[in-house]
Amino acid sequence: MKAELKLLLPALRRFAYSLTGSMADADDLLQNTILRLLDTPPAEGIPLPQWAFKICRNLWIDDYRAQKVRLQAANKPELRHENISDGEQDMLNNIHLSEVNTAMNTLPDEQREVLSLIAVQGLSYQEAAKILAIPAGTIMSRLARARAAMVNALQNKGSWA
Repeated sequence: MKAELKLLLPALRRFAYSLTGSMADADDLLQNTILRLLDTPPAEGIPLPQWAFKICRNLWIDDYRAQKVRLQAANKPELRHENISDGEQDMLNNIHLSEVNTAMNTLPDEQREVLSLIAVQGLSYQEAAKILAIPAGTIMSRLARARAAMVNALQNKGSWA
């Protein structure tokens, strides 16, 4: 399993980044995903990639909900977490990836997950449907809406028009 996990790491890291929008958060999510995978390997007959993406997504949802609760409870500006730019983000700003990232972050979570699994990770509709536990038709619908929203956002930004 460890050898297969090593091969899966780059794709899993890209997926974590597409969910979080931050490399630091993506690395934390990836680490938590790997720890969970090592503690609870997939059941017999479940492919490791499917199990890994599902765990990553579920951990992200749990963390997202926890952050939302903490922000509502804190309600003090001095306690809010601020994103700090680093050299890697500056490099991304110089190429159009930051615009794509911004456009992806405007998508609803359901559409962003599907777009990431299909367009970024290269999974099939059926594989994405298994990971997200929804019908393939729903995958296609969410993907179509996500793609249309991305085209609209990027054209309105003026970088791809």
